[in-house]
Formats: sequence, C-alpha cells, structure tokens
Amino acid sequence: MRILQINVLCGTGSTGRIATDIHVELKNNDHVSMIAFGRGEAKNCDNAYRISQPIDHYVDVLKTRLFDKHSTSAKQATRALCATLDTFEPDIVHLHNIHGYYLNVELLMKQLKLRRIPVIWTLHDCWSFTGHCAYFDSPKCDRWHTGCGSCPRLHDYPESWLMDRSAKNLSEKKSWFSNFPNLTLVTPSRWLKDLASQSYLSHYPIQVIPNGIDLTNFKHTDSDLRIKHNIVDKRVYLSVAMVWDRRKGLDDIVRFAETLTIDEALIVIGLTPKQIEQLPNTMIKIARTSSVKELAEYYSLADVTVVPSYEDNYPTVVLESLACGTPVVAYATGGIPEMEQSPYLTTVEKGDLDALGACLRTRTKIQSWSVDVSRFDKTQSAKAMVALYQSVLLKKGD
Repeated sequence: MRILQINVLCGTGSTGRIATDIHVELKNNDHVSMIAFGRGEAKNCDNAYRISQPIDHYVDVLKTRLFDKHSTSAKQATRALCATLDTFEPDIVHLHNIHGYYLNVELLMKQLKLRRIPVIWTLHDCWSFTGHCAYFDSPKCDRWHTGCGSCPRLHDYPESWLMDRSAKNLSEKKSWFSNFPNLTLVTPSRWLKDLASQSYLSHYPIQVIPNGIDLTNFKHTDSDLRIKHNIVDKRVYLSVAMVWDRRKGLDDIVRFAETLTIDEALIVIGLTPKQIEQLPNTMIKIARTSSVKELAEYYSLADVTVVPSYEDNYPTVVLESLACGTPVVAYATGGIPEMEQSPYLTTVEKGDLDALGACLRTRTKIQSWSVDVSRFDKTQSAKAMVALYQSVLLKKGD
C-alpha cells in the first residue's frame, strides 16, 4: 500500500504522534508511507512533506480573526500538495486535523473528489461538523444541529474578533465534505462517533479506533522527584496538559489548590512562563518535563492524577497515568468515561469541585496493580488503522 497522511503537525503533539505511529507501522510492514504536514518541524518521520510556509499561517490567522474564514488561505501551497498527490500516487489519503491555519480545505476536498482516491478521515474533535468551534459542550451549544449562526463561541479556537460567519461556514463545510465517493470516518471515542452520527456526516461509515500510548516509556518509574520538591511524606496530586486554559479546567485546578492541607501537594505540568509567574504558589508549577521518561516519573510519584477538562475527546493523559500505576479522577467529559471501566478511573460531574476533591482525597494508590495496559499500546492503534486501510482497498476492488 501507498498511504499519504495529512495533518497540521508531524511527530509532535497528540495528532502528530498518532500520524508517525501509523507511519512506523506501515514502514515496518513494507508499505510506502508519507506524511504531509502544515507547521513546525517533522519528527520521527523519514518521508515528510511540509505543505505551507509561515506566510500562509499568518494570512490564515488574519482571515480567521477578522472574517471568521478559517482554513481558506494557502491556495498555492495546497495546489503544490495536490501535485504531490499525483507524484506519490497514494492508494489512500488519511486526513487528520485539516484545520490549523495551513491548508485551503475547499481546494483539497475538490481535488480528492476529482481523483476519486479513497479517504480515511480521523476526527480528533468536532470542527468538521460545526460552523466555528472544535468543541461545543462547555457551555453547551446545539446550534450545529440547526445550521449555526449567532455563535456563542467566537472567541474560542479558531478565534474570530469581528465577524460571525458560522452559519455560512457550516453551509460551506456541508458542501466541501459531502459527496465523497469513498470516505470512511474514524473517531477515537464512541462519544465523538455518536456526535458525528447526528451530523450531516452520518451517511459515511464511522469506526472507533482509540488512541494509544508508548508503553515502553509510560510505565512505573522510580525517581527522586519527591525529594527534589520536598514532598516526601505528602499526598501528591498531579495534573498535566499540553496547553492549560479554561477548557482544560485551569480555573478549577487553582480553586482546588486553595483547599490543600499542609500534608498535600499539587503538581501542575504544562504551564506557560506567564502562568507560572501569575498563578498562586499553592501548587508546584512546571512548564514542561525534560523528557517523556521524566513525565513518567511524575505520574509514578503521584498518588492520584486529576483531569478536570471541561471539553476533551480521548485524552491520553488518562492512559499515561494508568500505565504508570497511578489512578485518575476526572470530570465526565467527552470520551473519558469510556476509557477504563475499573476502579482506577473515577469520573464526577463537570464543575463539581467538591466531588472532585472528595474523590481525590479518598482514592488510594493501588499496590497490587491489575490494569491490563496492553490495550493502551500505540502499536495496537496503528495496527488497527493499517487493517482499516486494507479493508477499504479490498472493498474498492470488489
């Protein structure tokens, strides 16, 4: 097989690592693989193609901020990508995040339809079937059911400062994403599959393939971090995010930190320098870890990991913590409740800080760990995706 994946990132961030995991699995089984990506540098990929240049990014950001027209720039870069399609001649094009200020989505969709290439599209969020936002459940908004308009989420990603074009955007997306001759959707969670099944995308087949993690890195790992932070005899709570904002529950983390006793400590990883400077010192504030191994050490030292996300799909932080032997208490957000049906993951209603705190203080570190972490393995997810490619091509040949 010849597979071309398209994503905003390559080898970094959750979606970028998913793409390279699939790339490695394809290469290991003698298939030909390429990743076309939008921004940053390619990592862990020996056959990557950068789609856009910084000027494309800035123009798309400007059009988004002023006119609520997202992923409508970069025509020249997208035409070059389409020429690469003709040169590479993929059997399947696998789309990941096609939003993110790097691509002219309308042009790419037209060209994929014309070439009649089978397409797999992994939905990592809800952007594909809304007129603006990537998530809409906090605060709850159902306008995507009725055509959008009067958008209450304009200042969420992809942020618009002036115009509300959400109704027009949704109408355009219906045109762009409809009438594919061979399109299969993939979601990491049943939660997102259920939402997509309620949208105009419902006539396409949808499969659930959960995200995986690297179990060679995420496992119980001893360290001297408790000594380093002077928390040897304390009950330690840990919270980790790539970007900390309202959606990830930063306000609730701050409020929980205010309730800590002298025998408790809270470590928060993923903060910006500005957040480290401004947030109260009731928590141990860390920008990022020096390595994945160090992140596993933090998971391992904690008594409980807290995931207070108000909007999320299938956050791998839950899997990473469980794989390191640390239970998780989380808000019942998105696909989180379906991630591990066991006492090791406890969910409470979003925003119920009292219930969150009570669960965090009563969860005990499991001494006899019995979670079957093999199903978290990223290789299993990649194998499932490769099997889907083969199934789609087999049906095409019928």
